[in-house]
Amino acid sequence: MNDNTTDLDMDDFPVSVGDLTALHARLEIGAVQQGLLDVGYRTVDTPIGTLLLAATDTGLVRVAFENEGFDAVLEDMADKVGPRILRVPAMLDDAAAQLDEYFDGRRQEFGLVLDHRLSSGFREQVQRYLPRIGYGQTTTYKQLAQRVGNPAAIRAVGTACATNPLPVVVPCHRVLRTDGTLGGYLGGLEVKSALLALESAA
Repeated sequence: MNDNTTDLDMDDFPVSVGDLTALHARLEIGAVQQGLLDVGYRTVDTPIGTLLLAATDTGLVRVAFENEGFDAVLEDMADKVGPRILRVPAMLDDAAAQLDEYFDGRRQEFGLVLDHRLSSGFREQVQRYLPRIGYGQTTTYKQLAQRVGNPAAIRAVGTACATNPLPVVVPCHRVLRTDGTLGGYLGGLEVKSALLALESAA
């Protein structure tokens, strides 16, 4: 039996980087327009390191530090939000631009729509209050517990800050211990210090 088929050599069909980039862009746009996406994400370089930004069709759902492990963060979102996750930089252009303005000292409040689905109950209540702590100001875990109406819940406030899925944008870095020391921070104490120094220099 004669086999008249010819093995294809992929070198005969060169694909440029530009072609692949354009194809990916079309896939991104199609996925968003057709509602085929649970989470879109991108990374941005900042003075405190690379951040992962992720959004749903509701709004910004996650800001993650590099030390959290971006792959682990995306896997967690696949479990909690949905498995259809795609790198879609354009979906997060506004968030990236506002973060640039913040780190340049040109923005003191974020004007982003947020998706709070990764938090619930008292944690979500605390996290929704955090943006009311003004730029360049700080409060304590104890004071924050009082402000959200549960003065005895100091530890729970600390946990809410430590598990904040939207750091920097939702400013848990502005909450300190009663003695004025930093307390914990998901991005590390150096990052928390850097954010506070940035705001105090403005």
